[in-house]
Amino acid sequence: MGELQRLSGPVVVLLILLFFGGSLYISIRISRKKENADGYMTGGGRIGFGISAASMTATWIWASSMYASATSGYTYGISGPIHYGLWGALMILLIYPFGRRIRQVAPRAHTIAEVMYARHGRSSQLMLAGSNVIGSLISLTSNLIAGGALIGMLTPFTFSQGIVAIAAGILLYTLWSGFRASVLTDFVQVLAMLGAVVIIIPVVFFAAGGPGLFETGAANLTPQQGDFFSSDAFFNQGAPYIAAVLAYAIGNQTIAQRLFAVREDLIKKTFVTATVGYGATIIGIGMLGVIALYAGIEPMDGDINNLIPQMAATYLSPLLLCLFFVMIIGSLSSTADADLTALASITMADIYGHNVAGKKHADPRTMILIGRITMIVAIAAALYFAGSQLNILDLLVFVGAMWGALVFPVIASFYWNRVTNLAFSAAVVLGLAAFIPVRFSWVDLSGGLGIVSDVWSTIGIGVVLGLMAFGFFGTRAALVAGTVTTLAAAPFTIGFLHTYPVLSGSLVAYSVSTVTCVVLTLPAKREFDFALIKQRTGDFDAPPVEKTQPETLDPAGKETV
Repeated sequence: MGELQRLSGPVVVLLILLFFGGSLYISIRISRKKENADGYMTGGGRIGFGISAASMTATWIWASSMYASATSGYTYGISGPIHYGLWGALMILLIYPFGRRIRQVAPRAHTIAEVMYARHGRSSQLMLAGSNVIGSLISLTSNLIAGGALIGMLTPFTFSQGIVAIAAGILLYTLWSGFRASVLTDFVQVLAMLGAVVIIIPVVFFAAGGPGLFETGAANLTPQQGDFFSSDAFFNQGAPYIAAVLAYAIGNQTIAQRLFAVREDLIKKTFVTATVGYGATIIGIGMLGVIALYAGIEPMDGDINNLIPQMAATYLSPLLLCLFFVMIIGSLSSTADADLTALASITMADIYGHNVAGKKHADPRTMILIGRITMIVAIAAALYFAGSQLNILDLLVFVGAMWGALVFPVIASFYWNRVTNLAFSAAVVLGLAAFIPVRFSWVDLSGGLGIVSDVWSTIGIGVVLGLMAFGFFGTRAALVAGTVTTLAAAPFTIGFLHTYPVLSGSLVAYSVSTVTCVVLTLPAKREFDFALIKQRTGDFDAPPVEKTQPETLDPAGKETV
């Protein structure tokens, strides 16, 4: 392994100024003298295909997903990045069948929680909004950790200086125009990221030894790491991520925000394109971890978050190192600004718009002020939490499992008109109550409790596959897929699955919340009219006055009607 390359202080400052200065310039160019609250949250629901697809791709090709994919490759071998990238791509693909239904019943909404308020009431809304506040803060924190690790490794600056500089740059350009700034800068950032990936991965591969590395470095791998169909990789990485994909697709506000922003007729096209872009890029980045494993590289300071910048510093020339630096900064910025706008929309629409002022009395100017204050507070909180330097992969799996308790109640609420607020709330609470002790091994699962956990986990497998089938093929296919999967898996999973707490916790959350929701819904007699959602959600800004006469110019050249 060669000497670690480092970027000089002036070069780093110049790159940061150019990147964030360019983003700020874009934000200022699209800013409005009188900012629109709905545009600040969702761009008015009229974003086109190119910008939407680029934004969705950039938002999920984030620094944390790059680092986590490389971590998976280093930990589980060549199948690790495939499990991470393939199932992450499936998450994006799963959005469009459910997304079309969500937009059909709530075409002008801003958050999923806002729709749950219209569907059920305050408790359901706050559960979904609260989970997204936690999830977005964790996501924001993990992106700052990734950026701090990059700057601490590749530059003369420290981790702390790095996270402060990145946080300030992201906040500066996002604060101006909110969501519109996020999606437009995403377009530029995704072009930079994809271009860098195409160049950097092959350069590192050949610099590390090329195809011969797979022979000379094979001794560095365990039998499981060398197995393309590794059971360790599947049960510790692949299966938990399969369980998490629905949770991210349904519960995550950064995705929902883009769903409500894109033109309704472009939903399928947008998310299918983002699926391909995300999967190819993240699997490719994950191969840096595989290369490090074959090369016998140990993460610097024992911190696996250092692995990607360490590989770049080892094998890239100074010029390519600058390109790599911009790629990582772009990837973390594209998601961090999405987290900021997601948090802002939650406080603007869910907290102030519906619970404080009420939709009819909400002042759009106050909403924008609240959104901007939210971004400042969120950045400050993320900086505080980033000092802990938590493991990024663990953070992502935890958030996905936490949202697992919400998946069935949320989906059912858009299709089943008998789901009640009690059924929704009880399902989420009991799902989380079952998830936490299993996930963190608070109870001994070696005896009878382990069998009970395995039974619920096996039901959870059927729920996950059934919901996926429902999204694409409908109710009958979902019932068949869920039932057959549960019965087929039972002989293999009962007595075994509890030994994988991450996977078991996610599956238990799915099954308990699903069974609870169904049991409490079946006796319900009252049927909900989905047309009410459209009436109870919509724009906060007054619609523009339509002109009824053709435009003319007065003698002074001013527009009049």
